Amino acid sequence: MGAESVPRREVVTGRPRPFGGTATPRTTPSPQPGSEVYPERLIRRQLKAALITTALLAVLLGLLPVLLRILPFADTAPRVPLAVWLLLGVAPYPALLAIGAWYVRRAERNETGPAADAPAERP
Repeated sequence: MGAESVPRREVVTGRPRPFGGTATPRTTPSPQPGSEVYPERLIRRQLKAALITTALLAVLLGLLPVLLRILPFADTAPRVPLAVWLLLGVAPYPALLAIGAWYVRRAERNETGPAADAPAERP
């Protein structure tokens, strides 16, 4: 068995750097007197959006057993009717998608610069 040829490895990197050059250190800006307020406001807005989303999801999913109990045909037939399948398998998902999309839009709006300084909007 002969020696197998090994393909040559090529290393791809960024553009060549000048020899001996070092990166200049970046300085972080000193905190402004009112800058402590921004993270607190952002956290408060994000917490509010998360609590609203959690409450909506809890109400949506918590009502499913109630709806199944008050349906008139839930106790009569031993087989599961089509309405129960639709209630469990189809109905929650558009609402879950809408709530998730609302939360993502709200979180992105909260984290943008100028919109973060504006007062929080009601959903």
